[in-house]
Amino acid sequence: MSISLTMPELNIKEDELKILLASKLLEDGFVSLGKAAEIAGYSEKVFAEILIHKKAFPIKYQDINLSEELSNA
Repeated sequence: MSISLTMPELNIKEDELKILLASKLLEDGFVSLGKAAEIAGYSEKVFAEILIHKKAFPIKYQDINLSEELSNA
């Protein structure tokens, strides 16, 4: 699938815009880390490093009840 957007002139490079879009889609749960990396045009490892540099961590951990998890193990 290919999507084309017409946007007003922005003072931002295309590569940075791709990173912003991909990171927002990842953050909101619409895509996986691998798919976000593909959208941004980077390998998964490089994209994860970019996110970490921007203090947007690529992996989300769910809140868990450790006592309950251990008792179910």
